[in-house]
Amino acid sequence: MVIDDFKGAFEALEPKSPGQEALKKALQSDKDLVGVFGPTGTGKSLFSIVYSFSMVAEGRYKRVVLTRPVIDVVSGKEVTVLSDPEMYRRLAAEYLIDILQGLFPEEAVAEVLKSEKLLLSDPHFLRGRTFDNSIIIVDDSQSVPPETIVEIITRLGRDSKLVIIGDPVFQRTHEPGRDGASMAREILGNEPTAEIVDLGIKDIVRPGAKRGVRLLMELIMRKRELNDIEKRVLDSARIFAPDADIITVVDLTEPARHWDIESEHVPDALVIVKEGHLGRFIGRNGERIEKIEEDTELKIRAIELTLDLKEIIRAIHPVSWIHRHVVDFDFAGPQLRIRVPSRYMGPMIGQGGAHVKFLDEVMRRLLGVGVYVEEVADVENQANQATEARRRERSRGRRGRRKK
Repeated sequence: MVIDDFKGAFEALEPKSPGQEALKKALQSDKDLVGVFGPTGTGKSLFSIVYSFSMVAEGRYKRVVLTRPVIDVVSGKEVTVLSDPEMYRRLAAEYLIDILQGLFPEEAVAEVLKSEKLLLSDPHFLRGRTFDNSIIIVDDSQSVPPETIVEIITRLGRDSKLVIIGDPVFQRTHEPGRDGASMAREILGNEPTAEIVDLGIKDIVRPGAKRGVRLLMELIMRKRELNDIEKRVLDSARIFAPDADIITVVDLTEPARHWDIESEHVPDALVIVKEGHLGRFIGRNGERIEKIEEDTELKIRAIELTLDLKEIIRAIHPVSWIHRHVVDFDFAGPQLRIRVPSRYMGPMIGQGGAHVKFLDEVMRRLLGVGVYVEEVADVENQANQATEARRRERSRGRRGRRKK
């Protein structure tokens, strides 16, 4: 098998989520810069690599330039062409084989690796080169210095396309928002010939990846440093709910004071427990959480950690019913995006943005990511308007028949 056998492979690749559908359209578009960002298991590398090989096989581009950093997961050190050229080449090849396994035999992919149509390149050694008639893929961009990404963009030649792939939340190696993926997303956001696709938890399709992302969120929460209030709740819970696996406790009194939140629905502290442990924390008739509240003199609410992040909105948003109207709450690049219909934007955001600022501060404490709100079409309102229009039309028809 040579790269020509990839003809039609991308067209045959079926999207399994709305985000993957958007990614497929973005790759097929005439945009010369495409950024795709999201957690592991969303297919961002698979779609991009199959697209690139297919387009070379079909003659749209002459070659694929695939570049990514290779990080030693134990030491955290980067393996480069200079430090260990054989290991870099071997690990880069294994990465490609892992992505394409199941679609193509390993032996077939090995043949492609030998082809002149594919260039595996260390991102540190692209400076001074220009790539014409090529499709360039920068994967794991969260571990690439932003300056290197800009340098790669400047190397984009005639009739070429650049695809930047990264996870700016769970695999970042820098402080939130300063990693290569986050900075690349900001840069591409204002480029007229660029398109950005954000993939979230709902787009994870690889078996095991959803559990992996949940465990990564759990790890981030468990590593948080607790303040005095949070420690007091945790210490009390260890006495009155000793068999409950508590992931973390977040103090809400400080963010509430900061943004003048006075809603009775907002507790003083939110306790997040392992899935299946909520009953152990609350008690059969609520007696455990009542003892903890009495001991700490705090109003406490507890939830289980799942991938349904809307549960956090339900638990702490100042407007108790607003969670029912949240269309989506998921990762979008280095932030969390809440999507709500236009008529619920006011209650969601709050006066002067107080509600969303409160949520933003809490989520930064929990996961190190901010929150923003996006308005979406009010589907329910549109449906009601359509129903009313049909009713009026039928009414006019009946009046017309009576006149006759």
